[in-house]
Amino acid sequence: MSLFSTRRTLLAVLAACTAVASVPAFASKDKPVIGFSIDDLRVERWTRDRDYFVEAAKALGAEVNVQSADANEQRQISQIENLIAKKVDVIVIVPYNSKVLTNTVRDAKKAGIKVVSYDRLILNADVDAYISFDNERVGAMQAEGVVKVVPKGNYYLLGGAPTDNNAKLLRAGQMKVLKPLADKGDIKILGDQWVKDWNPEEALKITENVLTKNANKIDAIIASNDGTAGGAIQALAAQKLAGKVAVSGQDSELAAAKRVIAGTQTLTVYKPIRQIAAGAAKLAVQLVKGEKPDYNAQLDNGSKKVDSVLLSPTTITKENVDLLVTDKFFTKEQLGLK
Repeated sequence: MSLFSTRRTLLAVLAACTAVASVPAFASKDKPVIGFSIDDLRVERWTRDRDYFVEAAKALGAEVNVQSADANEQRQISQIENLIAKKVDVIVIVPYNSKVLTNTVRDAKKAGIKVVSYDRLILNADVDAYISFDNERVGAMQAEGVVKVVPKGNYYLLGGAPTDNNAKLLRAGQMKVLKPLADKGDIKILGDQWVKDWNPEEALKITENVLTKNANKIDAIIASNDGTAGGAIQALAAQKLAGKVAVSGQDSELAAAKRVIAGTQTLTVYKPIRQIAAGAAKLAVQLVKGEKPDYNAQLDNGSKKVDSVLLSPTTITKENVDLLVTDKFFTKEQLGLK
């Protein structure tokens, strides 16, 4: 063999070895490793999601690496990059900021890692799948429930975090119900404001300012989740208006469910967290195994139409709050029910 041929053969062998070394060392498809990147585990809702998700994933033979961004977008990006470096099989993401993960998702896909958007749709990114509740429907249910109690009067709209795409979807659903009534003159929308990070303290301050500006003449507050509802109700209570002003919410947090029973919160929209968590775990494992999930929708995230699984929520009022017990979401003792 000539020196040139020997050299060429050696280069080919080295190239092959390099190619093999660059292939991610993923776990077996029977025991996939799932990275679960969560917005903020300091929030009650997300701790439930985590627990149910891990339980369901383990039952499917998967291992879960959970990360909490604590409402910090740069921390979440760094944590996802770390999961990519660890060569997990799939990353399930509850985004803090839906608009900033384009490059991070691209890095995951380059590494051969599947990406699932959980509860909140990641925008402008090549995500493989999305699972959530129908958030426009949730917003419509919030408005419908309040309108049923207060068909005419002064309304204020307390939105969610401007960084959360779900907040925009909730508002769209709310306005489908409220705009025709406002156009008819049945209701007057005094104003609306987004609440940074869904922070109850900020919702409290906003509501205090709204009450002052309108001399307490307000009949309904469309609060986009239970945390903001709690802040609004605290402001109302200071003016002895708690229970006199209709207030919506969602997530069925324990404090909110107790407020519904007490009559200070009109409704909360219940989204069975065990259902979405188990569904997401199943979806993640199916993607790793190359199986086809049962999608029922496609949502445009600005980059593509994302295959989606949208689940059905339920309105909870004082009349049907025991559903939370029947569904084993809370116990009677937790709710203070006999």
